[in-house]
Amino acid sequence: MTRYSISGQGHPESGNSNVGLRLSQHAERAPEQLAIATAAGSHRQGTNRSYSTITMADLDRRSTSIAAGLQGIGIGPGKRIALLVRFGEDFITLVFALLKSGATLILIDPGMGRKHILNCLSEARPDGFVGIPLAQAIVKAKRSLFPYARLNVTVGRRFGILPSPTLNDLERTYRAGDFLPPETQMSDPAAIIFTTGSTGPPKGVLYTHRTFHSQIDMISAHYGIASGRKDLSGFPLFGLFNAVMGTSTILPDMDPTRPASVIPKRLLDAIEQWEIDQSFGSPALWTRVGEYCKASGRRMESLRLVLSAGAPVPARVLEQIRSAMHPDGMMYTPYGATEALPVASIESREVLQETRFKTEKGAGTCVGKPFSGIHWKVIAITDEPIPTLNQAREVAQGDIGELMVSGPPITQTYVTRIDQNAIHKVAQTDDPNGETTIWHRMGDVGYLDTQGRFWYCGRKGHRVTMRNQTLFTEPVEAVINTHPNVFRSALVPIGTAPDQRPCIIIEPWAAKRKDVERNLESNRSEWLALIRDALPDVNIENFLVYPKSLPTDIRHNAKIFREKLKPWAEKQILKRAK
Repeated sequence: MTRYSISGQGHPESGNSNVGLRLSQHAERAPEQLAIATAAGSHRQGTNRSYSTITMADLDRRSTSIAAGLQGIGIGPGKRIALLVRFGEDFITLVFALLKSGATLILIDPGMGRKHILNCLSEARPDGFVGIPLAQAIVKAKRSLFPYARLNVTVGRRFGILPSPTLNDLERTYRAGDFLPPETQMSDPAAIIFTTGSTGPPKGVLYTHRTFHSQIDMISAHYGIASGRKDLSGFPLFGLFNAVMGTSTILPDMDPTRPASVIPKRLLDAIEQWEIDQSFGSPALWTRVGEYCKASGRRMESLRLVLSAGAPVPARVLEQIRSAMHPDGMMYTPYGATEALPVASIESREVLQETRFKTEKGAGTCVGKPFSGIHWKVIAITDEPIPTLNQAREVAQGDIGELMVSGPPITQTYVTRIDQNAIHKVAQTDDPNGETTIWHRMGDVGYLDTQGRFWYCGRKGHRVTMRNQTLFTEPVEAVINTHPNVFRSALVPIGTAPDQRPCIIIEPWAAKRKDVERNLESNRSEWLALIRDALPDVNIENFLVYPKSLPTDIRHNAKIFREKLKPWAEKQILKRAK
């Protein structure tokens, strides 16, 4: 091993595959470039708000000195370390420090709730925690769940029996020059990232350094993300890509675990103050921003690239954001999953000029064509394992089936809930070089059109199975969502397959809720008419109005938790029957 130096030793092109060292490359090319800006002053300052900042060189140097400190206490290759720090400059710095050290980083959504977080962390079997005092105190109280967690760092003040050293201790003791880059291979583990748990318990997905390299290269190439751009980070995990793509990260004044509660004015102030040219956010975030821009007339003139993912993005949101951003700008809706990202993408103009009209008539939601290097197949729907690719039966073009994908960024295995590997992973063993390719079953259903685009029709586990037909969520819900009183809806099955009955649960627009509840029968007649016009073979009798916002996932506040709605709906229908 060689000692780290800012002159280039240990970089990926010199033979070390560690993705964390890509930061060093950008720090060498543009050391004074802004890396991160964090809102510091009051939001009342508007577009003159104070920010704390750090350059690429300082971010690289700081993360490297911390990596040296982590090595000094025994953290390195083969060690799983959970990061329990709020998203911000420290979080980003620590991610790069842990990656550089060669440790396997465990990332988990803080909004998942304490019980789920503890379960997921216990299943991941961490060797230690890098966390804020509150997190360390909880871990300490639950230490029986973590018998191997002996390598711990407290990020903040150390109170009483909290672990030592602190992050400050490491930074005082070690310097960047003390860092010894471990030999890292592309296939070495880099992170364990948990799924949202929107369909079943959250699963720990293993990311290798190859996974991250592939994602960075594919995303930057596809969207033309070049060094020197400024990104408003509305989604923490995507924000981690910025520094290794040479992009400055502006951290907005928002709770990243609750994008649906964002205060749009604060985001627009940041966009204007920093002349932001790109941003990633969930559909829930852009829904709020779009409505604000429409009502206020305020624009985001500098914004030229907008990305939104996590759930289908309504056409009205695309219209509102497009009308508020730079007229030559592009808004894309990437498609993928924690296990497979990126997979496909479509630009807003294609949606607004063509596919939205088919979506509103029950055709599903078009997610576009695959990224270069991604291969996909649509196979017959089954809930059973498919051990090898030759046992998967492809369906005809235009027929609805289950999507499976392969390619460089597609993850190979779960390391928790490992029983799910048999359900989601399929081995292709006919490679002439003797190599095995792993295909990932997305759990999504849909079909391919004549242009090679995938039309998403919903989650496989959310289908309604009846004796004479099967219904899928997205085609039905998209039709209902065209009604002016409906904000969103959820199709859920009542009963057990194959004798299920469809039920649609409505969340009205807040301003229309009283009208819907007072005139339920007339609204119901209008919803039925929409379905009969678009989907004449579909018969739905049960409509319910949910008393509050529909439950959604913690990561994007956009994926509807239909599993939580099903028992509620069955109880309501049983009451009616009595």
